[in-house]
Amino acid sequence: MHQLNVSNGGVPKYAVPEGEATPLGLVGDRQAHPEFHGGPRQALLLISRENLDALREDGWPLYPGALGENVTTEGIDFHQMRVGQRYRIGEAIVEITKVRQPCHQLDPYGEGIQRAIFDRAAKNNDPRSARWGLSGFYAAVPQPGPIRTGDIIQLLDQVV
Repeated sequence: MHQLNVSNGGVPKYAVPEGEATPLGLVGDRQAHPEFHGGPRQALLLISRENLDALREDGWPLYPGALGENVTTEGIDFHQMRVGQRYRIGEAIVEITKVRQPCHQLDPYGEGIQRAIFDRAAKNNDPRSARWGLSGFYAAVPQPGPIRTGDIIQLLDQVV
């Protein structure tokens, strides 16, 4: 894992060296709008460092934590991620539950950021979308545990 992130609500989230992943998210992390974010099916948000780098190369002022992710991954191809896959991160197990649909909270990064990271195909859960995974994936935490920056993220169950 490249970086672990928390905030008192909203974006950006800020790097912490370690955290406790629970069924309701990382201990110490809050959401500005809990009616839309968080909860057991959206306990964690995962975004790829490589996707952030590509978006930055396209001119978006992004960095790890900017899009509100709890886990900034490294070395995982988000085009291969699917709902239902389970991963071990540190001592926790997380299960991908849904593609994140971006909202107006990302507007400070520039007009059109939502369209740059999400499209109709991604909204319809079509992994053939050119924007598949750019907005990140929400995950449940069926097995809580400590996670740390630098932990290996291991795919446990492949969804076909």
